[in-house]
Amino acid sequence: MSAMSDDTHSLRSGGLTVTIKAHGAELCSLKDNVTEFVWQAGPEWPRHAPLLFPIVGRLAGDELRHRGKTYRMTQHGFARDSRFAWTERGESRCTLVLEDSEATRALYPFAFRLTAAYALDAAGLDLTLTIANTGKETLPASIGGHPAFNWPLQPESAKEDYALTFAKVESSPVRRLDGGLLRAAAEPGPVKGTQLTLSESLFVDDAIIFDRIESNAVRYAASSGPWLKISWRGFRELGVWSKPSGAPFLCIEPWRGYASPAGFDGEFTDKPGLMHIAPCAEERLSFRIEVGSS
Repeated sequence: MSAMSDDTHSLRSGGLTVTIKAHGAELCSLKDNVTEFVWQAGPEWPRHAPLLFPIVGRLAGDELRHRGKTYRMTQHGFARDSRFAWTERGESRCTLVLEDSEATRALYPFAFRLTAAYALDAAGLDLTLTIANTGKETLPASIGGHPAFNWPLQPESAKEDYALTFAKVESSPVRRLDGGLLRAAAEPGPVKGTQLTLSESLFVDDAIIFDRIESNAVRYAASSGPWLKISWRGFRELGVWSKPSGAPFLCIEPWRGYASPAGFDGEFTDKPGLMHIAPCAEERLSFRIEVGSS
């Protein structure tokens, strides 16, 4: 039977085991009989796979402006630091929900319901994120995944042995950050055809942001050994991030939205990259992590 506690829940299917915690509805383990794929929140970065909501990235001055009022909204939003409520806890599925409250409205003056539904099968894990507008005005929001994976996936491998292989050729420019805000100008992309050879030097300028991504899937692997593939639906951007100082993890992040452009100082509802969800409507997005070994 699945492990049961107020704080965590474990899923099992085939040879795979997953652990999710109520804090942030965060995936904190995905492993087969040999390999732990998820970064175990070491001192270099104390998270596993946070959910980014209601913003992705940073707002200028960490300030959200709406109808003449200013609210403090720090990087990536508050969902990752909020406790979700369990609404389903099964052997291979679980669902968690976060709804607006007095605490969230002090930061983000909108009504919402965010549902995170995990489903595990013998080949991988699906996460479906549903944002419902439970209020009477349009809901401006972004959402993203931020899963961190061990890099390398096996200790005897070198980081430079690994590459990302995209489902399609990725020839478009990419975006970079300064002080957490989006630089005005796009920059040449580092992908050669469909392949991005990984190295720590890629992340000297923070995350690589694919804001014109053609692919809906990417494979992370060396020439042999454990591999994983992330595919997504509903997300329009992709972030790839690590720390350039020897941190042994790689984040592959499906996003719907991105940081404020440098120089943007307007109302939150006018911020580029947001979804605008009508009252009584919802947006549903999902991504899947498949794992294996070759």
